[in-house]
Amino acid sequence: MLVSNCIKSGIALSFCAMFLSGTLAAAQSASPNQSIASLSYVEPLDVDTLDALKALYKQLIVAENRHDLVAVKRLVWESPSTLFVAKTATPAEGNWAGFWGSDVVMQHFHDLYQETFRIDPDYSKEKIVGLTMDVAETYVPVKITVAYAGQTPVPKPFLMILDWVRTPIGWKMATDIALPIPPAPPQPN
Repeated sequence: MLVSNCIKSGIALSFCAMFLSGTLAAAQSASPNQSIASLSYVEPLDVDTLDALKALYKQLIVAENRHDLVAVKRLVWESPSTLFVAKTATPAEGNWAGFWGSDVVMQHFHDLYQETFRIDPDYSKEKIVGLTMDVAETYVPVKITVAYAGQTPVPKPFLMILDWVRTPIGWKMATDIALPIPPAPPQPN
């Protein structure tokens, strides 16, 4: 089929053959859990940019642990598309929800900071990747201690996933999703 498509579209058969042999060679060298697409992946962000994003993430955590709304706001994307996924204040709102827009997100941070609130990241497992030249994602297992909405303030495990966007004034946090990690099922005796 590839050969007939090459001929129909006027692409040189030798080029098609080279493409096909390269694709097959890549597929053969891929491990069973690795796709051909992952073999051609090139990180769109340089090491300095990834390091800068790691530093921004640490700045955000320090500011949040200080309950410093001014410092947090400097790191949040000013957009109606900014998203924070978190526990809601009342059962009527549901248990967890998305809070949209930078003003709404900042209000939610304000409310969280009125009580016990602390994030303790496991930086040894932090991963930051570029999704495009202007979008990056941070993944970090964390423990969050929070008393918001009647919660008992004990450290609980979460996966914290942030998306960053490059703006004319620098990288800003666009999405903050803290996924609670459920307890492990009991082991049979």
